[in-house]
Amino acid sequence: MGIPLNTVSPLSVAKPTCIRSAIWSFVTTLCGFLVAPAFADSQSTGQEISKAVLVTGASSGIGRKITERLAADGYFVYATARKEEDLKALGTIRNVRPLRLDVTHPADVAAAVESVTKAGRGLYGLVNNAGIAAFVTIADMTPEEFDNCMKVNVYGPVMMTKAFEPLIIAQKGRIVNIGSVSGILASPDLAAYAMSKHAIEALTDSLALQLAPLEVQVSVVEPGAYDSRIIENMFTRLSEDAKSRAYAESVVRPDKTRYPDADEVAVAVEHALFEPSPKRRYMVIPRHAEGVNTGLAERTIRKQIEQLVQLNEGQPYTFDRATLVKMLDEALTTARPRTQ
Repeated sequence: MGIPLNTVSPLSVAKPTCIRSAIWSFVTTLCGFLVAPAFADSQSTGQEISKAVLVTGASSGIGRKITERLAADGYFVYATARKEEDLKALGTIRNVRPLRLDVTHPADVAAAVESVTKAGRGLYGLVNNAGIAAFVTIADMTPEEFDNCMKVNVYGPVMMTKAFEPLIIAQKGRIVNIGSVSGILASPDLAAYAMSKHAIEALTDSLALQLAPLEVQVSVVEPGAYDSRIIENMFTRLSEDAKSRAYAESVVRPDKTRYPDADEVAVAVEHALFEPSPKRRYMVIPRHAEGVNTGLAERTIRKQIEQLVQLNEGQPYTFDRATLVKMLDEALTTARPRTQ
């Protein structure tokens, strides 16, 4: 029960001016302590944000778009990056708190958990977005190149999930992994990258089964080719011969005009995080982009059908066409209608 400052107390009779001044100073200081964390943490008007999401690899491309969209829609975002200039840029966005994090460094992961825990708002969502690519065949790949790809793209999401899982379980939240259609459509010179994204498919399904009883939902968002620093960074590590081969095969190019901004991917991630009944998989292909994205959605679906046929053919338990069609029809009963 507070002390009304406009009433006379026994203390105010003796020294009314100094006592009232001291009490007012104490109250305003206490209020400052109570309100300050909300201002400093969210860069908002002091109003608490209901749900917090951590996004890895938020410095550019897909991660930056996800961060900007979630923050603009009122969610609090812990946006991670490795470089000081990227952290400063992220820190200028309202509702965003930048965290220095390299997903391959256990000490960084532990420090991020400590920072999020101390902030006191918990964690509703984790978006495992950080990733790298390697344009090289298995024959030409060095062990270091392979290890680096797996550390970032596979080990990183596993360790991040393991570290933040208790916070997410506490809020019955969501985990969203950023995969790729490359996890379904392999190419000869992106073997390690395709392997890593195929691993994300299995990680998503396994986590979904593990965490469903705890009311945590897990999804994977699988983009086509969007504007991202991942391609630019990959080219800085390529030899001149590898660069020439990449251009000749038209698989990847550092020309940003070939790839649209990743706004559609950010929309899919927000749906996966906050829809009442999220999908397990979100394939996101640019609708009107040419080049590497041309026909990509059809090729991805056809590849899945091809794999179904390969699994089914010439086995003691092979199903005939009518049975396969019936299975497909049964599965389609739970499918969502086509989007415009």
